[in-house]
Amino acid sequence: MNKPLRRVAIFCGLLILALLLRDNWLQGVRAEELNSNPKNRRVQIARYSNERGNIIVDGKPVTGSVDSGDKFYKYKRTYVDGPMWAPVTGYASQAYDANQIEKIEDGILTGNDDRLFFDRTLAMFTGEKKKGGDVVTTLSGAAQKAAYQGLGSKTGAVVAIEPKTGKILAMASTPSYDPSSFAGYSGKDEKAWVALENDKNKPKQNRALREIYPPGSVFKVVTAAAALENGKITDINAPTDTPEGWKIPLSTQPMINHAKGCANASIKHALDISCNSVFAKLGDDVGRDKMVEMAEKFGFNNEQFTPVRSSASVFDKNSDRGGNALSSIGQFNTATTPLQMAMVTAAIANDGKLMKPYMIDQLRAPNLDIIKQNEPEEMSQPVSPANAQLLQQMMESVVANGTGGNADLHMDGVKVGGKTGTAQHGEKNAKRPYAWFISYAKTSEGSPVAVAVVVEDSAGTDREDITGGGLAAPIAKAVMKAVIKTRG
Repeated sequence: MNKPLRRVAIFCGLLILALLLRDNWLQGVRAEELNSNPKNRRVQIARYSNERGNIIVDGKPVTGSVDSGDKFYKYKRTYVDGPMWAPVTGYASQAYDANQIEKIEDGILTGNDDRLFFDRTLAMFTGEKKKGGDVVTTLSGAAQKAAYQGLGSKTGAVVAIEPKTGKILAMASTPSYDPSSFAGYSGKDEKAWVALENDKNKPKQNRALREIYPPGSVFKVVTAAAALENGKITDINAPTDTPEGWKIPLSTQPMINHAKGCANASIKHALDISCNSVFAKLGDDVGRDKMVEMAEKFGFNNEQFTPVRSSASVFDKNSDRGGNALSSIGQFNTATTPLQMAMVTAAIANDGKLMKPYMIDQLRAPNLDIIKQNEPEEMSQPVSPANAQLLQQMMESVVANGTGGNADLHMDGVKVGGKTGTAQHGEKNAKRPYAWFISYAKTSEGSPVAVAVVVEDSAGTDREDITGGGLAAPIAKAVMKAVIKTRG
């Protein structure tokens, strides 16, 4: 071979080698990055080329797929009672991707998950159409309906948990939205998406998981738990050394009580009528570090994954004595998600044991084989069984004798424990307060449900009528009743 031909051959060989290296780099090293690139239209087309698997509640799908008639995006997502279930399912849109369960379990729902490789291979030989798998939730349809209808036109959220397992039974958030309204990519879908994005009421925000609120007096159960666990209270009926007008540490300001009879009140009576001074002083007696420790055992200062991520609730680790005293009654900068307060209530109802909250029970293949079965998992033991039972006595007294009477189920063999809260916020507390209620129902077989309700706003309600007992407790009552009836 002459010299010029040899040079051409070497050059061509180098080009082929470079092409092979580039091809292997793209298919191997960068494959995942390119597949997940939102600009890769092939991924979106493949996602909607087959019927998507379903999200299941009570054995029935709350999602579906319809033939859209489009040559690229063949199937479009549909939802049953979309606004009611949106905080659970999230959305799957041809134009705007997906979120929540629809996003987290996209591989199962599309059938592309590696665990469905055998199903895909078998379908190739049998000629069957590729199908997605199903996500089976822990949710109760009856509890979700009671929560959603209870909130109605109010702005707020509800979370219900089964205390002994951590299964989430209800997760409602209002105002909500219909994921079907922008499931496609037409001009109509775009218009619906833009309207939701610009809505000042934030209907796409999952308030149950992503919004953090000042908890107000519902946080007093955490302070009571810290006082019991650290030996500051040994007798829940004994008077406390708490004078009326107790001064906030590092301040000349007295703690204001909105109830009468708080001077030296026992912790049980103080919870009944929600005395600020008693619990602020207890928080000061326990001390900041021990209060932080107790709050974090319940889950504060950490994100939770259900598997959908929940914002971290906040209890200040660096506050001074005055800040800690105010934090101990749910003021200062204490902030919490509804999920977090449902976790606190569930742990107390479960004799002090906190189970990890979760809302996916199973992942199923298209042939209904179980790919993954989630099991209850203990998260922590914030309170001893003995102290948890004292807290139960106190919370049950709140419903029987105190501010939580509107949550009483009046059912034979059922006890209800609860705590009201009206959380002031804004500069000089000028904004409309939030109404809170946390509760559990207990039968001879234990507690089947714990609930947290927050009403952020209720149009047409006078400010003085915004109370946890008045607005939030009836919603909790309806949810608890729904759970007990379905299990009766």
